[in-house]
Amino acid sequence: MKLVKDTNNNKNLEQISDQEAEEAFKTILKWMGEDPNREGLLETPKRVVKAFKEYFKGYNENPNQILDKTFGDVEGYDDMVIQKNISVQSHCEHHMAPIIGKAHVAYIPKNRVVGLSKLARVVEVFSKRLQTQERLTMQIANTLMDSLDAKGVAVTIDSTHQCMTMRGIKKEQASTVTNYYLGEFKEDLSCQNRYLRFISIAKE
Repeated sequence: MKLVKDTNNNKNLEQISDQEAEEAFKTILKWMGEDPNREGLLETPKRVVKAFKEYFKGYNENPNQILDKTFGDVEGYDDMVIQKNISVQSHCEHHMAPIIGKAHVAYIPKNRVVGLSKLARVVEVFSKRLQTQERLTMQIANTLMDSLDAKGVAVTIDSTHQCMTMRGIKKEQASTVTNYYLGEFKEDLSCQNRYLRFISIAKE
């Protein structure tokens, strides 16, 4: 084991090797009542480690760097930019169960805009971490507001949580909606209402 720097939180974290992680998953298989040495499970710990690297790759990415490059040649465009239906696949931090849904993101540029794919990438970075939906919504909004020096930012996430659809209360049709507004979206209800009308089209 060795310590590595968490660039997102400026902390030193203990780095665990792939082999150590695989051994941990073997222990979990035994705890479940399985035999990790049977043929069908021999490669499972390695596959799970590989999958987890994909599920949680956001810990190794800095969302602020994604927004470094902006464009000023927009001929004075100063109305909201909205990107709808950004797929969200995350995991809740309480049960590590999937969170599946969509995000809608809007910002009002001050002087510069950012490439459209960058909005989706910011959603992706924060989604690929253990999350609560409330924090995820706020992290996306605050990062866009700060990095773009925007006049306002709005973020909406509509998702289902498998920690309550597959276990516990088991309400399969329940979805959760969170909204977070900054700047003009928070201060001006007409701006907020325009945004909500625009994203409601995505649900028809």
